[in-house]
Amino acid sequence: MPAVVLVHSPYLGPASLRPLADALAAGGIESCLVDLRVTVSAAPVHQRLIGAFADAMDEVELAEPAVLVGHSGAGPLLPAFAAELDEMVAGLVYVDAELPTPGRSFRELHPGRFAKLRASAREGQLPRWSDWFTPNPLAELVSDDALRAEMTDEEPEVAVEFLKEQRPSAEWDGPSGYLLLTDAYAEHAAAARELGWPVRELASNHLAPATDPDPVAAALTDLVGDLE
Repeated sequence: MPAVVLVHSPYLGPASLRPLADALAAGGIESCLVDLRVTVSAAPVHQRLIGAFADAMDEVELAEPAVLVGHSGAGPLLPAFAAELDEMVAGLVYVDAELPTPGRSFRELHPGRFAKLRASAREGQLPRWSDWFTPNPLAELVSDDALRAEMTDEEPEVAVEFLKEQRPSAEWDGPSGYLLLTDAYAEHAAAARELGWPVRELASNHLAPATDPDPVAAALTDLVGDLE
């Protein structure tokens, strides 16, 4: 089983995936959890994220190619992250995430959502992710007080420019898989199936890597085993 590199959403912090890392470790799976928070407050956000990922991985000694696992908003960035590691990537796994759309922006893909988010921005910064929704998903889904406080504290204020920027043009033609947690991402799981990727489904919640990590770790381990 290859090592796993866990990549959190740009709208959250590493605490959103730390329980999953612990669950993987309990199952004997080596994992690395990167922290990309400091890169999202100013443009060009995508390039800053890619640079921060490369810098973080410079500190990690991979003995063999690893599988990159991206949650939620990290999905569209996975091929660009893989390009930074050259031949040290064995596969990509998208966890309740959008698939890559090289050269296209969030604004282009979701104009209605972009308009609402831009209207709520202050001084060029988006509201924290959990404030996009009613009820607040951290308050609703994360029952552990300490974990919820940590996740809330880690939420960055992301630059509006992130949604305007074209997504990275890097492409990936190696093994890929998809882990679906919620109906909100069902169309992306369906697209993954059409591409011939292995897909696993859990009836869970979007923050399950933090709130219910054991089933996510089991499904992820099974999925990684099917990557070819």
